[in-house]
Amino acid sequence: MKILAISDHFVRTEHYKECFAKYPEYELQTVFFGTEDRFEMRDIFHKIERNGPEAWPVPQEVYDLIEDADVLMTHICPVPADLIAKGKKLRAVLTNRGGLENIAVDAITARNIPLLNNPAHNANGVSELAVGLMVSLTRNVIPSHMGLKAGQWRENFRNTGNIWELKGKTVGIVGFGNIGHIVAEKLNVFGCKILVNDIKIDPEDEMLQRLPIQVVDLPTLMKESDVVTLHARNENIILNAEMLSLMKPSAFFINTARAHMVDYDALAALLKADKLMGAALEVHPVEPLPEDYPFLFMDNVILTTHRGGDTINAYSDSPEMLVTDYARYRNGQKPRFFVNPEVGYGR
Repeated sequence: MKILAISDHFVRTEHYKECFAKYPEYELQTVFFGTEDRFEMRDIFHKIERNGPEAWPVPQEVYDLIEDADVLMTHICPVPADLIAKGKKLRAVLTNRGGLENIAVDAITARNIPLLNNPAHNANGVSELAVGLMVSLTRNVIPSHMGLKAGQWRENFRNTGNIWELKGKTVGIVGFGNIGHIVAEKLNVFGCKILVNDIKIDPEDEMLQRLPIQVVDLPTLMKESDVVTLHARNENIILNAEMLSLMKPSAFFINTARAHMVDYDALAALLKADKLMGAALEVHPVEPLPEDYPFLFMDNVILTTHRGGDTINAYSDSPEMLVTDYARYRNGQKPRFFVNPEVGYGR
């Protein structure tokens, strides 16, 4: 079976070679897309993410090789409709990302070709950062560090006299998908009480049976949590001013998901008014940050540069995760992630 794998600065050619060395049934061909410059590559990605699979040219070599390919695997490289049209032998399209902005999904589905994605590729990396931010924020790691760098020995913080461990505290997880599940698993080890909310909760989810997790409505989660961490994927505001105002003044807020799902103006107002103890923000409405970004001037806010899922593991492990999932599909089993299951199983 011939697989055409399109590498880039992140999911690299060597990652594909390491993966498919374990699967001799595949004949691997690779083409590099984009540039080796990290920042230029991010600009290309942002243009594709905003404007779709037609936003950036596909290397001509991909058009030539796809005519004889059984499987196409990509990451950032676009998969437009005219590319799919040339792949007369295509039996599957696999993408190392969770998002489908670079993929002509309708064209693939119209050809009755299965499309598998991998939204879990960076889930562990983001979950580790989220839990790390909880500890750093509640224990004043960053202001302590900054104080020492400035020659100051700090012992007074916003939560001085009420600095607690995560053990026994209530953490609310908004969005119980791939990342939310792993965060819950990690927090259970800390001994936290875990509340979850999601617009789609599977009542047969094995984790709900195995761990002491309580499913609640969003207002209840916001009111009762000592820490709220956002892991949803949505195009709309989930945490508006009304929802944020339900949080306890002693509570902390973590966002490693998407900035547009939170009313950041309302969040800043709550922090300024001492109606929220602190926040850690990995994602921002404008990136890089503007000079007047209000959170830059708040001692009780940790800011990071939206690289939570940017680990070598997130890229190097993804091809094998996808190939394993495709093997399930070929055996007539339900793959972990299936964009267009209406095309059927077992090809």
